[in-house]
Amino acid sequence: TGQLPDGYIYRLPTEAEWEYACRAGTTTGTAFGDAMGSRQANFNGQYPCGDAAEGPFKQRTTPVGFYRANAWGFHDMHGNVWEWCHDFFAHMSKVPQVNPVPDPKVKKYRVAKGGGWLYHGWECRSTNRCAMIPSVRYNIGIGFRVALARPLTHFKKR
Repeated sequence: TGQLPDGYIYRLPTEAEWEYACRAGTTTGTAFGDAMGSRQANFNGQYPCGDAAEGPFKQRTTPVGFYRANAWGFHDMHGNVWEWCHDFFAHMSKVPQVNPVPDPKVKKYRVAKGGGWLYHGWECRSTNRCAMIPSVRYNIGIGFRVALARPLTHFKKR
């Protein structure tokens, strides 16, 4: 309808939000279990995740929805293209946190999640993260998805 609910905006998901959506309620390495082959996600099938069988290597991106969605209906969270997150890249704290937002003073790298078509299966796991510079042009496949959410100023640091 072109109207946002009061107090909401479209923005990149935080790293924690992205991972939560990717996992879709699971606690395994991927939304499909601890093993994942290239028949489940677009990555270099010669190097599957866990004990999955080797599979095809398409050597390019595929249209969104080419692979089966996770349990919550999200397509292509694993592989295909790296996805930008809102967070600036910082080393994670050993202290448990809820949706941590790294220090914005560290602004050189942003977090990218999901892996890509060129990468190995283990690099497409839910927890894997990559530091990328927004001003650099990458030819490895990078994209984004948006979240409808409250502005991040509504999050409280813990």
